[in-house]
Amino acid sequence: MLTVLILSLSLLAGAYSAPSVQFGNTNIIGRDTGKIEFFGGIPFAKPPVGALRLNFPVLSNTFQTRTFNAENFGPACLQTPAPPSGVSEDCLTLNVFRPSGISPNARLPVLVWIYGVGGSSFYNATELVERSVSRSTPILFVSINYRVGPLGFPQGIEAGQRKILNLGYHDQITAFQWIQDNIVHFGGDKTKVTISGESAGAASIATFFLEPQIKSLARAAIMESTGSLPAFGPERNEANWQQYVAAVPACASFVGTNDTFACLRAANTASLEQAIVAAQITFANTSFGPVIDGPGGIVPARTSQIKPQGSLPTLFGSNLDEGALFAPQTINSAAEIEDMLVALVSPAIVSPLTLAATVARILELYPDVPALGSPFGTGNATFGLNSEYKRQAAIFGDLVFQSSRRNLSQQISAQGIPVFAYLFTDHDAVPVAEFAPAEAASGSLGVPHTSEIPYVFGRLMNVTPRASALSAIIQDYWISFVNTLDPNDNHGTKRPNWARYTPKNQVLLELNGQGTGLIPDNYRAQQIAFLQDNSDALHR
Repeated sequence: MLTVLILSLSLLAGAYSAPSVQFGNTNIIGRDTGKIEFFGGIPFAKPPVGALRLNFPVLSNTFQTRTFNAENFGPACLQTPAPPSGVSEDCLTLNVFRPSGISPNARLPVLVWIYGVGGSSFYNATELVERSVSRSTPILFVSINYRVGPLGFPQGIEAGQRKILNLGYHDQITAFQWIQDNIVHFGGDKTKVTISGESAGAASIATFFLEPQIKSLARAAIMESTGSLPAFGPERNEANWQQYVAAVPACASFVGTNDTFACLRAANTASLEQAIVAAQITFANTSFGPVIDGPGGIVPARTSQIKPQGSLPTLFGSNLDEGALFAPQTINSAAEIEDMLVALVSPAIVSPLTLAATVARILELYPDVPALGSPFGTGNATFGLNSEYKRQAAIFGDLVFQSSRRNLSQQISAQGIPVFAYLFTDHDAVPVAEFAPAEAASGSLGVPHTSEIPYVFGRLMNVTPRASALSAIIQDYWISFVNTLDPNDNHGTKRPNWARYTPKNQVLLELNGQGTGLIPDNYRAQQIAFLQDNSDALHR
């Protein structure tokens, strides 16, 4: 009896023992959730502090200790509002989700996730990886952190002169390199890496397609709600940079000196974080984003001026009402839409007459007719808002998201590279809570930006039988693509065949719980064609 008890206790202890990975001389200790093993907060670069603050990331393939605790997510990079994991400057870390008990030699395909805003702790891939196991096509999932805001995307004349730009993009590239060097320790296959992301994360991938380097770091891409804002040099946001510097007490005297970096590198972290709050630099503030960094950079010029050299097999798409999450619900005039368009493209590179004519034509193509606005398919309903709200939501969604996705679909497929494009339209979807407006009028958001994310991760916010079934289908398409570069394997749920997007067959897969199937990529053809054809006036 005692022997049986000892054996039972031994088995029980084994069942709950922490998973570990031997990494050189270091033992990385993770956490077993039952079917999935998690390893979090693993550094891929040296902490970007001191001399490395406002500088390029330095790849780190070593640990300083014999044992590394990887049971939890690491903190996100400095930002406001802070993600659940908190924030720190020591934030260049990644996380690994893998099937429990896999062999170190498993060589599983790898799906890498780049967030749009927030931090990697927002995105729990447990259900996604569990589904990959249940359908006998296991994958390994990696999520990464990167610097955002002033420390990730410095702005202004000084940043341009020092050529210290787009650091957040360099963080991502460094994480990809770490994965190439080290994912084998976790059972991953570095030759089968798919990079994926949503919103700004997807836009990062589209940017990486401009240069060939990405082909050495990944074999495929998944982009959810990729968008494209007008591209400018760093000097455009000089005033925003100086405003941030002024909000750091120790550096306020350096405002306007064009010599702010040394002071900012010496400032304490708390003051840098407080300055982000004081300067109101939230994820909605586009003044601290990617900039044109010139020849040899990651963003060498406006995207319309460059032929992509690094395009990969791609699965991507957009949501029905992308712009609804960004249109102010207080809007009440066409003049406000004009102001928005002019502000987006200023300083313009076309004459004032050309810009005025372009804006006027956009307003003609998107008239103040509620039935034509976004949320689409809601008829004359205005949800208690001014009708100009639906107009701006339609314009912004098409300008930033829909035209970008259509343009990329046409561009990549014309190169003979496999493309699978979708339009997500499920009305059971709701935006991710962290990014939704605090008080949105009921029904006014439709199927907005971020609303597909819970379906991909299998963590629905609005659980209905229809949404659950669609989530399973979406996960199967994504997992199939990661494994085979084709979403149409014979595993998982029975689902419609997803046809390739080609120059002669420009089709989308409409993802909807009431019926998923192919549709032509021709919605608002005249409007989107105008947005595509006027890249100079729209500074793209």
